Amino acid sequence: MSAGTAVRFNPFSAAFRDDPYPLYQQLRERPVHKTLGMWVVSRHADVRAVLQDRTFSSELIPQLVSRQAERVAHEGVERIQRVLRLGRASLVFTDNPGHARLRGLVNRVFTARAVAALRPRAEAISGRLVERALADGGMDAIEGLAAPLPVEVLSDWMALPGELRNQVGPWTHAIRHLLEPGLLRGTVLARVAGVVEEFAQALREVVTLRRARPGTDLVSSLLAARTARGDRFGDEELAFVCIMCFVAGNETTRSLIGNTLLALLRHPEQAQRLRRKPGLAPAAVAEALRYDSPLQLTKRLTTRETEIGGVRVGAGEQVLLCLGSANRDPAVFAGPDVFDLARGARAHLAFGHGMHGCLGGALATMQAESALTCLYQRTEHVEREGDALAWQDHSFIIRGLKHLPVSLRGAR
Repeated sequence: MSAGTAVRFNPFSAAFRDDPYPLYQQLRERPVHKTLGMWVVSRHADVRAVLQDRTFSSELIPQLVSRQAERVAHEGVERIQRVLRLGRASLVFTDNPGHARLRGLVNRVFTARAVAALRPRAEAISGRLVERALADGGMDAIEGLAAPLPVEVLSDWMALPGELRNQVGPWTHAIRHLLEPGLLRGTVLARVAGVVEEFAQALREVVTLRRARPGTDLVSSLLAARTARGDRFGDEELAFVCIMCFVAGNETTRSLIGNTLLALLRHPEQAQRLRRKPGLAPAAVAEALRYDSPLQLTKRLTTRETEIGGVRVGAGEQVLLCLGSANRDPAVFAGPDVFDLARGARAHLAFGHGMHGCLGGALATMQAESALTCLYQRTEHVEREGDALAWQDHSFIIRGLKHLPVSLRGAR
């Protein structure tokens, strides 16, 4: 394909959802071009450079939600705008100086030591879920393992009351619609705004309780966090930080576990290596992050005229970064379409890069390692049931399975 040939890029198509990688290969031959009103960037070097450059703004999504609310919401616009104001407590959607302030507070809590302390709990939950599946002879690995694990781990870390734990999964699924404003309709916007307020109110009550009686949980730790200047979270701000912990970490971790397991099932020789050496779980998860990234696409906004991959791009332009394509770029990864536990794929961009690198990446990785280690240590047989795959269709930026039926046989 020549450099000037247009590529038909449709991230909403069923073909792209089922397998985006052939199209990514075409895109990398014309790595920076404008389509669908945005600049699409597909090579690793260019994607990494944009992620590293702090002049590209991350505040695009709240702006787009606000515009969409004005366009399609016949009622509840004021409530939606209030939700967006609360959203400025999100690390994902803020630029400096607000981002630096939030990061300075949250970094004091999301530490390597804190994540390591959660590993026994993640292993215990994984063990319980796998034992239940073994008793049944099999499971839907998404609904039976990948979906409940991140919700339970984060609920435990926050020490949420039992009545709230049953709500956080459905609430989180509803709120994540805000990450893709172009897909929002008026009725959905109004419902999501209501869910955010309900979720925030429930968490404000938790914050009030922890302020009166602090413990060792995540909410208490965030309440105690202070910057060098003595800055701290307000109660409402903290409630939204907790909401975004679920929104940012739930479905991506679920997809990471599912995508890693699918890759192992499709490459039985790699699965056998993991079964023989459980210590390869970190390598398996790292390679899956590269090979089939849960977060495939992310957006930025140019704040000035700039150059991306030798192409001039004006100020105020939307830039779509194809993380999934960057992670299959042969300029960085030899044999990029091969799933190989020996690769050592540490250069992947699945968790972003630079200032907005995913704060919860270590937590997601730990949970996936725990789930896969438990599954392959406690079984001698894991096999897919059926050939058809159903990829989720409620998002075009997240790549994950709706279901993954497997049969299991316990280790002797």
